[in-house]
Amino acid sequence: MQIRSVKFISPCLSCLFLLFHISVFALADTTEAKTVDVKLNITDTRKISKKLNKTTQRIQKNAVSTLKKMKSVEQKLFQQLQKKNSQAGVGGAVIDSLYNVQLQKIQSLSDKTSGITDYFPSLDSLQTGLAFIEKTGKQLPVDQLKNLQLLSGNISGLQQQLNAANQLQTFLAERKNQLRQYVANSSLAKEWKRVNKEVYYYQQQLGVYKELLKHPDKAVEKLIDVLREQPAFRQFMANNSQLAQLFRLPGQSTNSSAAGAVTGLQTRAGVSQLLQQQFPGQGITDPTAYFQQQIGAAQAEMNQWKEKLNQLGGGSSDLVMPDFKPNQQKTKTFLQRIEWGLNIQSQRPNGLFPVTSELALMAGYKLNDKSTVGLGAAYKMGWGKNFSTIKITHQGVGLRSFLDIKLKGSFWITGGYELNHQQEFNRLDELKDLNAWQRSGLIGLSKKYSIGKKKGNLQLLWDFLSYGQVPRTQALKFRVGYNF
Repeated sequence: MQIRSVKFISPCLSCLFLLFHISVFALADTTEAKTVDVKLNITDTRKISKKLNKTTQRIQKNAVSTLKKMKSVEQKLFQQLQKKNSQAGVGGAVIDSLYNVQLQKIQSLSDKTSGITDYFPSLDSLQTGLAFIEKTGKQLPVDQLKNLQLLSGNISGLQQQLNAANQLQTFLAERKNQLRQYVANSSLAKEWKRVNKEVYYYQQQLGVYKELLKHPDKAVEKLIDVLREQPAFRQFMANNSQLAQLFRLPGQSTNSSAAGAVTGLQTRAGVSQLLQQQFPGQGITDPTAYFQQQIGAAQAEMNQWKEKLNQLGGGSSDLVMPDFKPNQQKTKTFLQRIEWGLNIQSQRPNGLFPVTSELALMAGYKLNDKSTVGLGAAYKMGWGKNFSTIKITHQGVGLRSFLDIKLKGSFWITGGYELNHQQEFNRLDELKDLNAWQRSGLIGLSKKYSIGKKKGNLQLLWDFLSYGQVPRTQALKFRVGYNF
């Protein structure tokens, strides 16, 4: 398979991966063994195959959902433009045809273009490793052979889905530019914002999936390590990997398909002579050391630009500049939007010794960057009267709900509703008495802070329902929280 173009290669990752190949393949044998005995863990191959297939399905689901939303938005936009201008661009049938073609490509992968548009070192190593086992490995058991064939098919399917997703991203950007000319002088700002949002969030979500693929899990690393133990695999990788088709690596056979790709390149002596002519007086004798020095000086600035590009467009060459405030939580999964926390509150102090301490485990779901809603459960533990009579007792439990809304900077408005069992209990059956539960309505301020990687918050809350409680509880509550 000939690679036509490779996009989105992280400079740092590519350099490290290339240096790794150089250091490994320099020690590789120049001959390949006819047969090798590679012992693979069936559980690992199944786990990797399942993960790749799940990623492929997520990319496809996100693409189909975006296509349907964009089609609906464009149809409504067309209808409104038709009411204002009889020559408002393409008709509804044309819009259906355009989006149906893209939907078919995504769902059936009918457009199997050659080459790859994204390079991921782990996928390259896996795919080349499977080809190595097929070509040079001993006869494998039937179950292992089926797992390897399934894994190989899932890798190819993922790469095809990524190609289709990249083509869809280009299609959406082109449609957005075409629609801009029709809404530029109209009052359809709301509809145009929806178009821009759909294109932007699709680009961001696709960037998230690509970033995950750049960081393989332990099962992938373990499988690649097993293959790297074979000297013949290193030589096979040098001649047959996707990277080898772009660069001539040390140890690469002169008969390989990539050997001719570098014919005509300058030698090291020629490069050194050219540098001495361009930069006289600097004493450049080793072009490799010179380039490494220049790359090291520019690496920090490149990382800064890379971070900015990823924030704007997920590393894509077709950046979509949002004309709205993006919700950074929208591209995260459900579990990634969950924020766990621990809350501590002490009551009725006796000198320096708290009579009770209330511990609460909280789980908040981030609706967006400025609001979080969540639930929690609390346990109130008694310590005794003083240090000489320490006795752990069960003083109560509680159920909590809360809503945090960002006010300004690190200050948040916090509100919540709670049910608390304020009486001591020794058996769980005692908690069934609903009359023993008291209601609390809370409103107040939270101060969120960070110390290194650790995050926490301080809360000052007013319980406006405490005045009607019997027995009456504290109206003001001060709590210390920790997030993890």
